[in-house]
Amino acid sequence: MKFRWGPETALVAVDVQNDFGHPRGTLYVRGGEEIVPIVNRLVTEARAAGSVVVYSKDWHPESTPHFQKYGGVWPVHCVRNTWGAEFLSDLLIATPAVFVHKGTGGEDGYSAFTVRDPTSEARQGTGLDAILRRLGVRHLVLVGIATDYCVRATALDAIANGFEATVLEQAVRAVDLEPGDGARALEEIASHGGSVVRGDTRASAPPASSP
Repeated sequence: MKFRWGPETALVAVDVQNDFGHPRGTLYVRGGEEIVPIVNRLVTEARAAGSVVVYSKDWHPESTPHFQKYGGVWPVHCVRNTWGAEFLSDLLIATPAVFVHKGTGGEDGYSAFTVRDPTSEARQGTGLDAILRRLGVRHLVLVGIATDYCVRATALDAIANGFEATVLEQAVRAVDLEPGDGARALEEIASHGGSVVRGDTRASAPPASSP
């Protein structure tokens, strides 16, 4: 299914941050920087058509069970107020926009919709669901890093919350801890009712207006 920009559609740029998308980042995802020109074009198209743009950020404290040194899975990354947590410098930031900070209290913050306490596994919302509903958004177009973690989790939460979700394959990149993880994440999203656009990332033309 192709998507159309407009007030009922939101572009969600997931974690396009230095630690994920810059070769000097502590959790660099290969090719992460390559998506920025595509994302920038999509931001421009979305805003011109009246679509809201959402940017999510990992925004961790220095000490959190999310990190390997404190018993977690990942190296230290996206510590708030550091270079690694900032957006890639070439990323176009829309005005106005919605910003979501994840993992601010030390939680696992994969999804832009929910965070999970790594010890108790209790979940809580980020507030994004309520914001999108208040704005009348029904359809999300997802891009960003990484396909097999934060993009996947955000897409699956979006679908579970009743939104239509489309992931643009050309505008995401995967960690691929196991070869093929990114491809399997896209298949999982599709199996849950999401759409995956492969190749051309342009939106469908709007319906012709009546004379």
